[in-house]
Amino acid sequence: MFAPEFNPIAFSIGPLAVHWYGLMYLLGFAFFWALGRLRAKDPWRQMTANDVEDILFYGVLGVILGGRLGFCLFYQPEWYLSHPLDIFKVWQGGMSAHGGIIGSILAICAFARIKGKTFFEVADFVAPLVPLGLMFGRIGNFINGELWGRAAGSDVPWAMIFKNSGTLVPRHPSQLYEAFLEGALLFTVLWWFSSKPRVAGAVGSLFCMGYGLVRFIVEYFREPDSYLGLGLFGLSRGQWLSLPVFLLGLVVWIWVHRRKSAEN
Repeated sequence: MFAPEFNPIAFSIGPLAVHWYGLMYLLGFAFFWALGRLRAKDPWRQMTANDVEDILFYGVLGVILGGRLGFCLFYQPEWYLSHPLDIFKVWQGGMSAHGGIIGSILAICAFARIKGKTFFEVADFVAPLVPLGLMFGRIGNFINGELWGRAAGSDVPWAMIFKNSGTLVPRHPSQLYEAFLEGALLFTVLWWFSSKPRVAGAVGSLFCMGYGLVRFIVEYFREPDSYLGLGLFGLSRGQWLSLPVFLLGLVVWIWVHRRKSAEN
């Protein structure tokens, strides 16, 4: 079956065209704000509604700047180092989830320092609010007909033909796989896990482990970028970038729990 074809422009207001991909980002930020205010009602989290709005401001900057710079440095460094002004051509596309995560971490550091809070305190509050943003971003990729999956066998009845791929080969709708795993599933796990007080740093480290793991797995179904292909050991760039995210989460998880045990 053919993948549904959407007009990437949701609507226009005069000369201003509003794209679906941009709307998906706005949805992600809106859910962050709404769910963040809900979480802030729990006194033990030590966050206020105003804190949520401030975190969101820092987070928007971190996601956009980190996502864009991450794409330029992780995926096409040679081009952007020789054409630095192209970094600002965001309308041509190019965002990196891993770069967005790095930008978010830096934003959390800045917010925590300014507000006099600990990094883990803020990270544990923010982590469960991130996956839905990832989910909406992947839905945006699907609407744009980009970042399609690898060729699928005849035993995959939901395989789709993406016309933008330039072939009529049925492929895995890996954007939807990612929307479910990185988004809905990871959100559900983190929301449940963070529903009661945990060891400081546990929620944030669980996010890193969860994201790194599911992204690594889904990359086996996602078509590698044509200008990159597969790298060492047959792994994609996305997989190599996901490994340190998972390992960071694992190291922090072990460290915070061992520290807690030592204190007891």
